Amino acid sequence: MNTKYSDLIDQTYYFPQEEFNLDGAELKFHDIDLMELVRTYGAPLKFTYLPKISQNINRAKDWFKSAIEKHDYKGSYNYCYCTKSSHFEHVLNEALKNDIHIETSSAFDINIVEKLKKAGKISDDRWVICNGFKRDQYIENISRLLNGGHKNCLPIIDNYEELDLLSEKIDDKFQVGIRIASEEEPKFEFYTSRLGIGYKNIVPFYNKQIKENDQVELKMLHFFINTGIRDTAYYWNELNKCLKVYIALKKVAPHLDSLNIGGGFPIKNSLAFEYDYAYMVDEIINHIKLTCDDAEVDVPNIFTEFGSFTVGESGGAIYEVLYQKQQNDREKWNMINSSFITTLPDTWAISKKFVMLAVNRWNDEYERVLLGGLTCDSDDYYNSEQHTNAIYLPKFKKEKPLYIGFFNTGAYQDTIGGFGGLQHCLIPQPKHILINKDENGQLNTRLFSEEQNHEDMLNILGYDRNK
Repeated sequence: MNTKYSDLIDQTYYFPQEEFNLDGAELKFHDIDLMELVRTYGAPLKFTYLPKISQNINRAKDWFKSAIEKHDYKGSYNYCYCTKSSHFEHVLNEALKNDIHIETSSAFDINIVEKLKKAGKISDDRWVICNGFKRDQYIENISRLLNGGHKNCLPIIDNYEELDLLSEKIDDKFQVGIRIASEEEPKFEFYTSRLGIGYKNIVPFYNKQIKENDQVELKMLHFFINTGIRDTAYYWNELNKCLKVYIALKKVAPHLDSLNIGGGFPIKNSLAFEYDYAYMVDEIINHIKLTCDDAEVDVPNIFTEFGSFTVGESGGAIYEVLYQKQQNDREKWNMINSSFITTLPDTWAISKKFVMLAVNRWNDEYERVLLGGLTCDSDDYYNSEQHTNAIYLPKFKKEKPLYIGFFNTGAYQDTIGGFGGLQHCLIPQPKHILINKDENGQLNTRLFSEEQNHEDMLNILGYDRNK
């Protein structure tokens, strides 16, 4: 009878997989000895496997290169990283090794760009695509970057006032993009995105504010779908509407030469995850080419803004199961030594799924469980609503510690959770480990941040500031 946890995984999924394999009864992730991490640093812990960032960037570049060559597409491809997915220096340093561009969303992003420029990580020929609703400081910082000589800083106009605000601050001629206010998926409680300018208003806006303005050139039309790039009728319908606007705009805007198809690729959230990235890229390139050829306009240069796809699959978190509570005849609660609300907030806020696996004891018998966090909040749990299937783990045994891992957690979780700040119920932020490879391909680790202690918390709360 197949009752081991390893049997369950083998029967349910194709296993091992590219990034996951077993060493005896212990799980490895990209050949990282996860139990050795636990023995060295303890748990809970978070980690970032930096080489995965470069790997995903270059996978996307290859898909677009192949599609462009196949369809004899005359435009270029430009990969942008959305800094809002993870602003950390180690993430940007790794991403920028790969000849990419940057997409920003707030004023302080520009300060990060300036730091990276000073360090020689970003040159003036890199595009800095400035998205988001622009308050005074954001306008000020964008203008400073442009006035300082970074001509490839491209503000994306989000509302009717931004162009005038930028023109007042910027000394010379500059380029802009316009963001389309796309329609949301039918299940949304509102019809149109709050960001950008409506489809029907873009050409009139150009004619009124840009066409005769000698200071401004329109370079880009920006198209963003909140659900990401997926093979659905909704996505293709919105892309078609976007292309109609691009064609109409191209006929009156001679400097328009770029289309930003924002909205990222999905990332792996289960061992059963399937998505044909190469097919989607091929279809997008072919569709844009055919549509533009029919309208007899030049195809645009393509920009993408991949945030989660860039950094998401580089991250992971490991917890220890502290205790098991049998609350009724059917429900066993495995209590972890941290909190889902504070360390993986998307599991709580939007029921986001992550790959979840036992890290050790794969040769033990398994049982069905629920997972609970340490806070006193009833929503601090992870169960089959968040998970792709019911949760099965090796049976809890007090004398045999059980560790579980959540994988592909590298996008958004630290910033949404408030890295280094206060956490719900004052649950401390776990230690964070950076993992890289040296020139010989050997893995090396270093501690990026310690677990928070009471002094960190009390200082933030003001108790120690006057001492």
